[in-house]
Amino acid sequence: MTGEQRAMLLSWVAAGKTERRLAFRAQIILALDEGLSNAVVADRLATRPATVSKWRGCFSPEGLAGLADAPRSGKPRRYASDTEQRILAALDAPPPAGYARWNGPLVARRLGGTSKHQIWRVLRAHGISLERRRSWCISTDPAFVQKAADIVALYLQPPENAVSCRSMRSRTSRRWSAPRGGNGRR
Repeated sequence: MTGEQRAMLLSWVAAGKTERRLAFRAQIILALDEGLSNAVVADRLATRPATVSKWRGCFSPEGLAGLADAPRSGKPRRYASDTEQRILAALDAPPPAGYARWNGPLVARRLGGTSKHQIWRVLRAHGISLERRRSWCISTDPAFVQKAADIVALYLQPPENAVSCRSMRSRTSRRWSAPRGGNGRR
């Protein structure tokens, strides 16, 4: 063991922020460096000799990197890596006829073979909320955007001699309307 490795192992043991299992492995290697046998180190640290032998075997070829946890496989992926791109691409397309916007089950039906839960996981990861929109108007008319732009343009740049018509009924005019039932007085 080199002096740098020994200093690093001692710092791991002394530091309060080191993971317990990593500090324990460092204690094993430091005790072995004193020339003690696997059985003596196991007794001193209240562990099994097989554990001491395992970490001796990991440290010898790899050094400090051998004391880190090996990556674990975990649960196998259920969906292919292109599923995320397929979900996001489906949202770019217009929703089916009769629907104003996409929802989780609708996207799942469109893709086929992808659960609505996976759809929501991908959307959450990208910060996409299908229910919340920044627009106040939802229309199924394919020409809606162009029509709305034309109307807004008329208000922003009205033609000369244009007349704007709108409802003038206000709260005060309702006050004087005929009451529903009763004697005609308010």
